[in-house]
Amino acid sequence: MINTVAVVGSGYMGGGIAQIFAMSGRAVTLADVSAEVAAANRERIIVDAEEYARRGMFPQDAGTLVAANVTAAESIEAAAAHADFIVEAVPEIVDVKHETLRRISEASRPEAIIGSNTSTISIGTLATAVTHPERFLGVHFSNPAPFIPGVEVISHAGTDTTIPPRVIEMLRSCGKVGVPIADVTGFALNRLQYALFTEAARLVEEGVATAEAVDTITRTTFGFRLPFFGPFAIADIAGLDVYQFCYQSLGESYPERFQTPEALENLVAGGHLGMKSGGGFLATQAAQAKDIAAYRDNAYSKMAALVAELGPAPVTY
Repeated sequence: MINTVAVVGSGYMGGGIAQIFAMSGRAVTLADVSAEVAAANRERIIVDAEEYARRGMFPQDAGTLVAANVTAAESIEAAAAHADFIVEAVPEIVDVKHETLRRISEASRPEAIIGSNTSTISIGTLATAVTHPERFLGVHFSNPAPFIPGVEVISHAGTDTTIPPRVIEMLRSCGKVGVPIADVTGFALNRLQYALFTEAARLVEEGVATAEAVDTITRTTFGFRLPFFGPFAIADIAGLDVYQFCYQSLGESYPERFQTPEALENLVAGGHLGMKSGGGFLATQAAQAKDIAAYRDNAYSKMAALVAELGPAPVTY
């Protein structure tokens, strides 16, 4: 069981991660460059938790839980010494992370699990600084950590295969969704995010649409679906033959940017067209179409109501 947690790096991300574990009932120790910084950030996350609770975003006892379960350590070594799980959330600088991970691994118990919240740096690269690197993996929360459910759980080549399931179960107990991802540059989240941004920027550069128009069409069309259906589910529901045709059209005009994925070509060639043929990337059957449509319509109508309730985001174009 993972009962005690140390969070090294108590800024916005680290503080949010500490709140998550504290509200799950775990004992959490915060550490930073000094005891004073850690103590100040402990006070900040208590106040933040109380404010979130007042606004109905956290449970009503969140402030009490964070205050009771989070302590500020005198040093990184003191925080790591007795923790079952230590997560590093210091700036995205390899040398800084290496030094922090060396200090953590030297001070921690050999069986303690060590995670890095890095969003970009190879877990294998970071593992070189860790004593007993088989206990080390990436645990990439998204900003803001308390409210974004998904967490990338990234094994390097030497990670003990029993550890990711333990971390995923720990995250589940905190209300998070841990997703196993391979150790490649950008992992999954940022490869997807930056692929979208690249094409969005090109549309603006080419004069096809303004930044405001791109944001609006993204939010109000395919982006509206994404909380409920991922890209493979959307493709299977639409029909992979439809996707193949669209790729062919795009490829004729933008050959350097759009080529039909080999996996898609192979599925269509084999008669696997998605839900209507009984499977494609997923195993969804045609008989499920009515249930999917009912779920979809209910989900989208509730999303539309939520968007209307919240109103437009306070951004300026």
